Amino acid sequence: MNTSAVDFILSLLNIVFLDLILAGDNAIVIGLAARNLQGSQQKQAILLGTGGAVVLRIIATILVVWLLQIPWLLLCGGLLLILIAFKLLSGDNTETDIHAGGTLWAAVRTIVIADAAMGLDNVIAIAGAAKHNITLVVLGLLISVPIVVWGSTLFIRLINRYPWIIYIGSAVLGFTASSMIASEQKISAYFSIHPLLHYLFIAAVIAGILAAGHWKRRRTHSSIPRSGSSF
Repeated sequence: MNTSAVDFILSLLNIVFLDLILAGDNAIVIGLAARNLQGSQQKQAILLGTGGAVVLRIIATILVVWLLQIPWLLLCGGLLLILIAFKLLSGDNTETDIHAGGTLWAAVRTIVIADAAMGLDNVIAIAGAAKHNITLVVLGLLISVPIVVWGSTLFIRLINRYPWIIYIGSAVLGFTASSMIASEQKISAYFSIHPLLHYLFIAAVIAGILAAGHWKRRRTHSSIPRSGSSF
């Protein structure tokens, strides 16, 4: 297997992992939107809603991949992804009020609209990890979204049982964010000339996210009654 094939596979695995880490809220949306439907209708709503959400997310990610080629937007995207990584680790997420649909198409509409509204973090992360490769965007989403739909409960339980997975996810987001910033057209030449500073910058971003996020996470847990163990 040649180097380019290995790089492609590693990038694809990175995209799938990022989407899974960031998809907890989306899995909850799917469950809430379809909870009032019965049997086969519930399965249809999940399948159709997820299909519509995947199509919209592919379009949005491709658009963002194109936009990130505009000067300074790669830097802005990287900074926004750092904030997203911090929020993921600290648990500082905005709750979204999702109303269950009473009919099949109402549930489908709710899933698609809510996923589009909540999917900004996924779109930016995947666009950054894809490095302008549209094939990676499409394949990554086609692989990861069905996993989220059918294995969402299992994955959420896995994260709750092993909180260190969130730390790995935040570190990967930090790596993606710092790589996006270092790839910005206006400053990439500087990092190319000083490769050591490039690696130090990536390490500093990851360490900063983990330290700040862990501090906020511990502070949040210490301020509420303890109902179980925390990392």
